[in-house]
Parts: sequence; C-alpha cells; structure tokens
Amino acid sequence: MRQQLSRSSIVLAEGLTKNFGKVRALDGLDLDVRAGEVHGFLGPNGAGKSTTIRAVLGQLRLDGGRLSVLGRDPRRDVLEIHARLAYVPGDTALWPGLTGGECIDLLGGLHGRQDRRRRDELVERFELDPSRRARTYSKGNRQKVALIGALCLDCELLVLDEPTSGLDPLMESRFQATIEELREQGRTVLLSSHVLDEVEALCDRVTIIRSGRTVSSGSLTQLRSHLRTAVHVTTAAPIPELTRQPGIAGLTAERRGADVQTRFTCRSDVLADVLAVIAHARPTQVSVRPPSLDEVFLEQYRARPHPEQQPADEQDREA
Repeated sequence: MRQQLSRSSIVLAEGLTKNFGKVRALDGLDLDVRAGEVHGFLGPNGAGKSTTIRAVLGQLRLDGGRLSVLGRDPRRDVLEIHARLAYVPGDTALWPGLTGGECIDLLGGLHGRQDRRRRDELVERFELDPSRRARTYSKGNRQKVALIGALCLDCELLVLDEPTSGLDPLMESRFQATIEELREQGRTVLLSSHVLDEVEALCDRVTIIRSGRTVSSGSLTQLRSHLRTAVHVTTAAPIPELTRQPGIAGLTAERRGADVQTRFTCRSDVLADVLAVIAHARPTQVSVRPPSLDEVFLEQYRARPHPEQQPADEQDREA
C-alpha cells in the first residue's frame, strides 16, 4: 500500500537558486506540484527547466532555497525518493546490444515495481517491437522504450521531460490517453513540454518560468483571466448595443449576404454581460474562443529578459 503524504504538495520548491559559474540558472524559482494533478512546466530552452528537474531528481546541489519531493529532501533521501518516482528524459540512451524488451525489463528490475501485465499492454499500445536491438531503434522508438519503462511502474510521481519528443501524432494521442488514465488513478505528473497543445489538453495547473524565475503559476482559467476572449457572432442585423458595452475592443461588423458577421474581443469579467446582449439579437451562430495556452505563454515572454539573466542552454544542462 502506498505511503500517504501528510501534505498535498508532492514537489514543493521555494526560492531555488543555482549558479553555473557566472550564469544564474535558477534565480528564486518557486514550484508547487500537488498530489493527484498533472502539472505543466513551461519555458524556452535555457529558462531553467532542466536544472529544476535535475534538482528534483537529486542530481545537483542547489545554492539556495528549499526543495522537498514526496515530503523528503531530494539529496539526502534520494534512494527512497527514486523508489517512488519514475523519470523520462527528452532523449533516451539505451543499451545498444539489448533488445527493447530487455531494456524495459532492466529498467523495471532496477526500480523493482514493474507491473508485467501493464508492461505488455503498453508495448502493444505504443506499437513497439520489443525483439529488435536498441541500436536499430529510431529516436521515437527509443522514446517509446523509456515511456513504457516508466509508465508500467507502480509509483506515485512521474517526472516527464519532453516525453513525446520523436513520437508521431498517433503515439502522442496514445500517450495523452495514458496520462489521463494515471490521473484517474490519483498519480501525480510533472510534465515539461514544448508541445503547448499537449499541456493544454492534459494539465490541471501550469507553471511558466523565465530566466530561472517563476513568472506565472495556476490553472489555465486563472492564467487566462487577464487576457481577452475572442467572440464571433452571426446575426441578421447589426448589434448597436455592443458599441456601448464596456470591456470590448476591436469591434467590427461586416455584412455578408443576408448575415452580419461581428467580431471583437472582450475582458473575461464582462463576458456574461456581453453574451446577454448578443442573446437579445437572436444570433444564428456564436463562437467564443478563450485565449490559448500559446497566447498565455507568449504574453509572459513579451518583455525580453536581461542578457545577464538569460542562462545558456549548455549550462542549463550541465550540473
């Protein structure tokens, strides 16, 4: 039976700092991954994601701040923590002389909690030929081995760093379905990804970092709240009341045949009032598009960080 945590935070980082020579890779970073959630971890190359993940795995010594993983110190209690988590890197190196199946079994043997039935199910789901030597695998197949090796383990926390790198769209969709299953089981996932659609589809909450600092964290609804919602309405006649409605911007109305196409953006806090106005005009079509995660992400990166705060990709990967 799994050990129950006394607190809701599976990963809790407060004010993390880490320097590589003159480069400050982490500059007061905060991260809170809660039990049972899929938590997205976003930032461009060099933002500090890999450094943070290595700290979570106990692979480097921080210069400052506090970090707990599964209620433990990731440096002092590394063996206990690793018995309760699984990790998938963005680029997997395998034992070239072993078959894919042997690599999966070796990874499971090292961890000690492999579910054999689950292993076979995932091999079929990800369409992996486990009889081929690892040296013959493409990047996508190497990634499948790493994913299967991690996803068939009975563990509380999965740390996934660009896990779908090299996978085709079909395998990406199967990966997403698998993560949904883990969420239903109450597992916790820390997902670092450049595929924003993937994060938007899977994650309960998201943390966005820049230059080693957390710039935004919360649910997608919370992160979208300060951005504008796009509205497209089709009616038989113009809606003059919209011109007097506060919180609207970019209002355009264009007649196309028998219809009037009205487009605008509005603040989230006035959306209900705006939709009430639209309803009185008896629209034939209404499209309401909240800001995408791409837009939320780009909003956080409009201000260019100072050059001395921007860690180099190479140094972000070094420990």
